[in-house]
Amino acid sequence: MSDGTVVEPRRYAHVSPHSPIGHLRMDAREADYALFVRTRTHALLRSAYLLTGDQHLAEDLVQEALARTHRAWARLERAENAEAYARKVMYHAQVSLWRRPKVAEVLPGELDPSAGGFDDPTEAAVQRLALQRALLTLSAKQRAVIVLRYFEDHTEAEAAQLLGVSISTVKTQTGRALDKLRTLVPEHRSPADDL
Repeated sequence: MSDGTVVEPRRYAHVSPHSPIGHLRMDAREADYALFVRTRTHALLRSAYLLTGDQHLAEDLVQEALARTHRAWARLERAENAEAYARKVMYHAQVSLWRRPKVAEVLPGELDPSAGGFDDPTEAAVQRLALQRALLTLSAKQRAVIVLRYFEDHTEAEAAQLLGVSISTVKTQTGRALDKLRTLVPEHRSPADDL
């Protein structure tokens, strides 16, 4: 087809008379999976970055989640279930990292306690970096519960189910994480924190 005609693979794939119908169905599934990857990868990467605190680790986590989702694609009853499945894979993969031997991580530098408001764009960037640095000091468990509870707006029970831990573990890790963040970034404390 050198005349520039584009052949849609979904319509013309495996049209030989000896081809079983199952191949056509598989092509549609593959197209659905490809659409899922194109449309939802960015959102998955955002969550993975918040879980890991590192762009490369986030990409690895999403890649693992997408690979497992692809293997399970035929078992998913509807394509709408794919994102929930992929997110659950990410959370479980992150939890399994908690159980590995820990390597101490030291972040150089100190937070600037005299940082002011957000009127100056430079000041806002400094505040974001300070908050990001503070988030990176949290343990993986603490960061995961903060992401699930406050970024993705899950209840304690939902977060516990997604992470495969008890509700009390979610409560404990959330409390410890918030206490640490309040200490490291006091300018982001809310008035309710002082009550």
